[in-house]
Amino acid sequence: MHSLGRQIVAEFYHCEEACLADSDYIAAVMQGAAEVAGATIVTQTFHEFSPHGVSGVVVIAESHLSIHTWPEHGYAAVDLFTCGEAVSPELAFEHLKICLKAGQVSTMELRRGQLEMMTADAPPEPMAADATVTPLRRIGSAQA
Repeated sequence: MHSLGRQIVAEFYHCEEACLADSDYIAAVMQGAAEVAGATIVTQTFHEFSPHGVSGVVVIAESHLSIHTWPEHGYAAVDLFTCGEAVSPELAFEHLKICLKAGQVSTMELRRGQLEMMTADAPPEPMAADATVTPLRRIGSAQA
């Protein structure tokens, strides 16, 4: 399957609390993840929350790397989205696993922009402007 991009959605558990609470450290390891992956850094921004937690993104020419931390739970949610063949989200993931001192990880990989869907001989008809869209039902919701 050929795609425009690959996205690794990762969850890091049992991380060292001090690492996850330090916005300068998180910025440095995220920048390092982009570098070891072979990405071209465009810009980055990070925010430290009170009383704890850090959110940030490294925008790369090939897409982005983002993180949200919950130091009090030893948890970080990470999104590694890269386009092209030259950048390796797996290398970024391995770098973060070591730097965050994760005791347990969970990942899911998505292929974004599947080229086979874009080159189909007969693309589907677009949805009509007046079509009814049914909202998604929340899991655990009392509504049916």
